[in-house]
Amino acid sequence: MLQGKISEWLGDKRVIRIAVIIGTAAVLLIGLSSFIDFSDSGKDNSERYAAKTEAHLLEIISQISGVGEAKIFLTMDNGGENVYLKNTDTKTKSIEPKVRGVVVVCDGGDDPLVVARVLDAVTKSLNISSDKVCITK
Repeated sequence: MLQGKISEWLGDKRVIRIAVIIGTAAVLLIGLSSFIDFSDSGKDNSERYAAKTEAHLLEIISQISGVGEAKIFLTMDNGGENVYLKNTDTKTKSIEPKVRGVVVVCDGGDDPLVVARVLDAVTKSLNISSDKVCITK
């Protein structure tokens, strides 16, 4: 009785067509997935990290007295990396890209006191030396 229902169900041409369409779609999706890169590249990570750091830095610098309107540009040393660890509880450790240089353009960039305050804020917050920072109007 059960065999009869199964063979009747499999004998239906609509069911066979639907099964073939689903199977073909599955094979196509599996085949196409090898051409699509689902992982984030190091460059994308670096750009995201730079944008996030620029936003935080701009927020800090904008609060300094005398700065006025400010814009910031960061250059990064590398794209960062993921290190796969062995014999530890954590499997990976993400190393963020390092800041290579900072340019700050602000309305108060011609005032030596403002430049000193901004320079101090940038070097301390990013842990970089002052020769990697340019502040101008």
